[in-house]
Amino acid sequence: MSNAIDRIKQDVAANDVLLFMKGTPNFPQCGFSGQVVKILGFLETPYKSVNVLEDPEIREGVKQYANWPTVPQLYVKGEFVGGCDIVREMFQSGELVGLLKSAGVPVKDAQQS
Repeated sequence: MSNAIDRIKQDVAANDVLLFMKGTPNFPQCGFSGQVVKILGFLETPYKSVNVLEDPEIREGVKQYANWPTVPQLYVKGEFVGGCDIVREMFQSGELVGLLKSAGVPVKDAQQS
């Protein structure tokens, strides 16, 4: 498992926005992952995704790494943001746009559309 944790740490450190999810952005394998993909897509936020279904060690390791029991998990600039419910609430309140902007991540401001 420590090898999986090392790979998770490397991915989190190497990507401004990282989404651990079930499936891929083009083919999410659960509704919660799909919701986060839609939010990031709507905001036109560039991100890397990791399909936890491809590697059981990553799937379990990411839960230990964040001390968070579910997937999807969103990270911005190395910091754990949360799962689907938290990301959705932050998006609806405008807090997600603020977080991404303050992290220097390109984002389309929903108020500008």
